[in-house]
Formats: sequence, C-alpha cells, structure tokens
Amino acid sequence: MKRKIYLFIFFCFSVVAGKAQIGGEYTYQFLELTNSARIAALGGTQVAIMDSSDLNLPYTNPALLHKEMDHRVLVNYVNYLADVNYGYASYAKTYDGIGNFAVGMHYINYGQFDEATEAGELTGITFKAAEYALNLIYSNRYKRLNYGINLKPILSSFESYQSLGIAADLGASFASKDGYTNVALVVRNIGTQISTYYDGADRERIPLNIQAGISKRLQHAPLIFSATLQHLNHWDLASSDEEEDFNGETIHQREESFAKQTMRHLVLGAELLPSENFTLRVGYNYQRRQELKFDNKASTVGLSAGFGLKIKRFHFDYAISRFHLAGSSNLFSVAVNLNNNF
Repeated sequence: MKRKIYLFIFFCFSVVAGKAQIGGEYTYQFLELTNSARIAALGGTQVAIMDSSDLNLPYTNPALLHKEMDHRVLVNYVNYLADVNYGYASYAKTYDGIGNFAVGMHYINYGQFDEATEAGELTGITFKAAEYALNLIYSNRYKRLNYGINLKPILSSFESYQSLGIAADLGASFASKDGYTNVALVVRNIGTQISTYYDGADRERIPLNIQAGISKRLQHAPLIFSATLQHLNHWDLASSDEEEDFNGETIHQREESFAKQTMRHLVLGAELLPSENFTLRVGYNYQRRQELKFDNKASTVGLSAGFGLKIKRFHFDYAISRFHLAGSSNLFSVAVNLNNNF
C-alpha cells in the first residue's frame, strides 16, 4: 500500500509541474501553477505588468501590489487536466503610512481516490489528496521603485502522508518616468520543508524560480507587450545529452543551440485594448511547447489566449492554455471592487 502512495505522489508532482526536465526534482510543485486567467493567457507567467486594478498580479510578483487594489476581492478557478482543479482567493487592504497588504489562499485538489492493494484489489476505502499555500503579501513604494514580499506557509496532504513547509517570494519593479515601461525581478519560493511526508525521510527542495521581466505599453496604439525570463537559476531546461530508455540502453540526443536554450526561458505575451472595458490576450511559452508536444506534432501546444471584461465594479477574465494535443486548461477569474466610492 505504501508503495502505491509513493507512486501516486510522484505522479501528482509530475503532472502539475508541466516542465518535464525539472518537474521531478522538487516538492510542492503546485506553487508554480498559474491560477490567474490573465497571466495564463499571456503564456503562464509575467512579472512586470503594471496594472493597479488587477489583484492577480501580486501572486506573480508581490511588488505589484498597489494601494489602488485596496478593498478588492478576487476568486480564481482552474479546470485542470485529469479531473484536477485548483484556485486562488485573495483580499487586499492598504494602510496609509504603513503599506499595502493582501491575504490569499492557493489550493489544488487532486480529487478522491479508491484505495487498492498492490495486487489491484479495491479495499473499499477512499482517500483524498490536496495541497494549500497561504499567501501573506506586503508591498510598499520608494519613488518609482516598488518592492514586496509574499510569505507562504504550506500544507501538503496525500492520504495519511502530510508535509509542512514555508516559502517566500521577494519582488521588485521599477517604472519609467513616462509610465509606459516597467521592469521587474522576482525570486520565488525561497524556503524549505519543515516536516517530511514520513519519518526518516530527507527534506526535499522546493521549486526556487528566479524571474526577470519587462512590460511595454505603446504610446500611440492600444497594445501592451510583456516578456519574462523564468528559471534563471536553472539554465539547462532541455534534455541532457545522454539518457537511458526503459531497457537501460543509452539514447544520444543532440544538444540545443544557445538561442533555443534562451527561448526555453522566455515567455511572451500581448494584450490588445480596443476599449477600456474589454481586452484580448495571447501568449506563447516555448518551453511548454517543446516539453509537451507529441512526436514532433506540436499543433497549438504552448499557445494560450483569453479575454478580460469589466462591468461596473466586476472584472471577469477567461483563458485557455494548450498543454497537449489531448487537452487544454480553462481558467476563470472574477474580481470585485468593494469600495463604496467606485
């Protein structure tokens, strides 16, 4: 039975990682999942977007929490692969002279499972698996420099196996004088496991991710372009030169060029704003495309798209991200401005 649980945990980590070459190296991989429909539509991660009304942005970069987000509520839901679903809820509050605060809960629910013996016989017992991360975000500003921190206590539960952890995100963003360009740097998931899944186990690493980004709004056109470099602490995201197949035989693989290695780190996004209340979005993630394409049949894998709609105090976002030829992920975000003077 324990062996099956270990295999199940490994499978869950592999599924949520979405990055075949680094996905099996860490625990708490759900921390890397995108829960914002807007960010998902822009390729899966963007850390430099300047939008003081979008409470989704502090999740990717705590420095993007602004005082204009005061008294806003956000709820996200993601219909993920293989009946897995996850989401995020957040609320922000600003205190003059102190700074900006937000609290959020990020969760992933793997569903309900039937327990079975190693021979495959059902025992009639069911169990659940889920993971949670509380987000405690603080930000402030010095001239044109915004800085922030996100402290994240973590609980991971797989049947009777549980683990506690702690992580933090550190972020900074800097805006140009004209306000049309913003650059940012984020170090995500600095932390450790506090307790392991079973006694005697070694502490596992969590997915540290250093990111740098830029966002540019055109002065004379309703367009915003965004680019983020991810996993700067892990340069080689491609396959190694030699791997072994299931028979133990060595497979020789061609090394990727410097340009292709760079593209694996780059996530691109663009937003078209035909009006103040409606936005169209598109994104491209080369790393996702290379890792999840099937037998060189890439199709639209790695591409994403979506839209945003504002109706009075409500803000609705939708995105679809193409992960594989067999399926896509749908994301929904709803934000409400609770201020009376809205």
